[in-house]
Amino acid sequence: MKHGMEDYIFAQHRNLDGYDLGLYAIFDGHSGHEVAKYLRSHLFENILSEPGFWENPVQAIKKACKATDDEILENVADSRGGSTAVAAILVNGVKLLVTNVGDSRAISCKNGRAKPLTVDHDPEKEKDLVESRGGFVSKRPGNVPRVDGQLAMTRAFGDGKLKEHITAEPDMSIQKIDEDTEFIILASDGLWKACDCIKNVDGAQKASKKLVKEAKSLGSYDDISCIVIMF
Repeated sequence: MKHGMEDYIFAQHRNLDGYDLGLYAIFDGHSGHEVAKYLRSHLFENILSEPGFWENPVQAIKKACKATDDEILENVADSRGGSTAVAAILVNGVKLLVTNVGDSRAISCKNGRAKPLTVDHDPEKEKDLVESRGGFVSKRPGNVPRVDGQLAMTRAFGDGKLKEHITAEPDMSIQKIDEDTEFIILASDGLWKACDCIKNVDGAQKASKKLVKEAKSLGSYDDISCIVIMF
């Protein structure tokens, strides 16, 4: 079934409290675009305004994600739909905070080799989490595992009708950006065969466009969004 584009991209440079920040995110909406749109406008603002962000960024980001999800469920009319989020905060060009909710992904490329920075929140892998919250995971022939037979991930923002059985709690990682780091890719699940086809491309915008073109040529029919951060 065809539908309108439901992904949103965020990329911004900001100076805050004496720190040089690069803010990057992919929000992959499903069953509507309003949740992803809300995340683009509010998630980073909530994270960076969270007390204690600089002292304990992991705890602050988790609290901000919970607060943002609560806002969505209360204020966004289309909160029956939902969105994944993969977000990165680059601090002074040397430290990278990566946040993931859902099945969008981040990878880094060092010396020509890809390294996953996130793990997909897959219903089969997190079946115990779903069942502990009173839900179930089912899989129809020829389809992917789904929470309550509906959602193909265990973590998402929004999805009010499934919220008792899923969560918006993120996975977090902190990465050091060193001289061997060539680039970072954030992308929605519509794209994934990444490092090889862009390792000789000059410029992040050209690289991201080439990745999307490659994914389409391989037959991906999903929404495709991509950010490449080059070093």
